[in-house]
Amino acid sequence: MKAHQAEHAVHRMCELLGVSTSGYYAWLGRPASVRDLEDRELTETIREIWEESDQTYGAPRVHAELVDDYGIQVGRKRVARLMAAAGIQGVSRRRWVRTTVRDDTTRPAPDLVQRQFTATAPNQVWVADITCIATGEGWLYLAAVQDMWSRRIVGWALADHMRTELVQTALHRAIAARRPDRVIHHSDQGSQYTSVAFGLAAHNAGVVPSMGSVGDCYDNAMAESFFATLKTERVHRRSYRTRDEAINDVFTWIEGRYNTRRRHSALGYLSPATFERRHWPTKP
Repeated sequence: MKAHQAEHAVHRMCELLGVSTSGYYAWLGRPASVRDLEDRELTETIREIWEESDQTYGAPRVHAELVDDYGIQVGRKRVARLMAAAGIQGVSRRRWVRTTVRDDTTRPAPDLVQRQFTATAPNQVWVADITCIATGEGWLYLAAVQDMWSRRIVGWALADHMRTELVQTALHRAIAARRPDRVIHHSDQGSQYTSVAFGLAAHNAGVVPSMGSVGDCYDNAMAESFFATLKTERVHRRSYRTRDEAINDVFTWIEGRYNTRRRHSALGYLSPATFERRHWPTKP
């Protein structure tokens, strides 16, 4: 009522809401309760966390940040209520463009994952895929390799093409960063992954290829989930004039946020880097 009294008469609003005018003015002059003051202070902290997340976090991740980084013990429902009252909400996903083009002249690798997107240790299974990013200079293509265990992006590459070299570069960077022993590399049946050149690169590095079925996003759901997060939280909220501008921004998001700071629900709302530090203390 207080927020709308410039447009509507107080007595009329009281009449419509079924409260007395005298009661309203008595409430207006009453000092704020301790609970109200705590809610105001908590809302400001919530807003800081939300702004720091580039306005992407919803209640679960904001709640995790409050508990872990601020030491504030508060219920998730209360956080959700305060966010709703303040008009604060996380971003929601929308559909993205598929980039898989199958080469019918090649033979795909068997599916060694079978939609079981769990791993008990690092470098057991990697998932990989390609996505496209629009810029003022044309399309930019991102190939990424993700560790299934920690959800960390362990290798990635950007280029103005989707040739096999793109996915090979991402694979080589992942190998250099992690030095795995017989890791399974799971992807879709895109022509880049079924090519002879990529197969030789994987074989020479001791990497075991695995591929899902054609036209089924669930067979490579983890990799596609990463791209959906990238598009929702970053790319679709930007307008890139040049490819270099997009490259710099994607680098900042992957290495400066996703790997090191963004909380992941499947990791108990820890970031991939924090999860690895806690559960892989002997990391080389």
